[in-house]
Parts: sequence; structure tokens; C-alpha cells
Amino acid sequence: MNGVLDTEYRPSEAEPFMNDRQREYFRKKLLAWKEDILRESRETLTQLQIDSQNHPDLADRASSETDRAIELRARDRQRKLIAKIDAALKRIEDGTYGYCEETGEPISLKRLDARPIATLSIEAQERHERRERIYRDD
Repeated sequence: MNGVLDTEYRPSEAEPFMNDRQREYFRKKLLAWKEDILRESRETLTQLQIDSQNHPDLADRASSETDRAIELRARDRQRKLIAKIDAALKRIEDGTYGYCEETGEPISLKRLDARPIATLSIEAQERHERRERIYRDD
């Protein structure tokens, strides 16, 4: 595949699962998502640098520190999300993308379109969440 994909293209159940077009569609979707996250991260970093000047007022300083802590937590979540995006891109390269880690069955295209980093089918994800609830409630 030469990387050229019609902008109107949407994966369809009528075509072979994870064919070249589908893999390219999800690769581009993941790369665009990653670029958005990195751009937001750069903007946040710039804003934190602007906001980090000393605030003479104690309330302003406390508010600024709270905002900074929230931003840093958000950046940590973004870092983890980028790692998941990178892992999904690697799965596209090695041919395992789109298949459930637990069952090996194809993950629905609708699920992948909504959550391109998904590694479990809906059914496997629901089982996983039920197990987590059971162990958490003990």
C-alpha cells in the first residue's frame, strides 16, 4: 500500500478484515490522534511556562499550583495514551492489530473506529470488567 487513502473511505464489514486499506485507515487515524495529543502537550507546556511566574498573592499561587498539578496528571495520562497508540501502530506492522488479545477473534470495526487502541473485543472487555468488579468488591 502506498499510503494514499481516499479521505471518504470508511472500513466496512463487506471487505476482508484488516486488509491493506483498513490497516492504512487505522494507521493514519492513530498517527493523527498521536499528533493531536503531542500538539496539545506542547501548548500545555508553553502555557505552564507562561503561568509559572511568581504570584505575589498566596491565593493566586495556590490556584496556579493546583492548575499545574491537574495539567501534570493530564500529561501523564497523555503519555500513557501515546504508549498505547504506539503499541497499536506496532500491532498494525506485525499483523496482529484488530484481533482480540484474549480470544484471537476480530474486534468489531465499529469498536476499533471508536477506540482504535482497543486490544479486546467488546465481549472480552465486558468479561474483564466483570472480573475487576468482583475482585474489587471483595
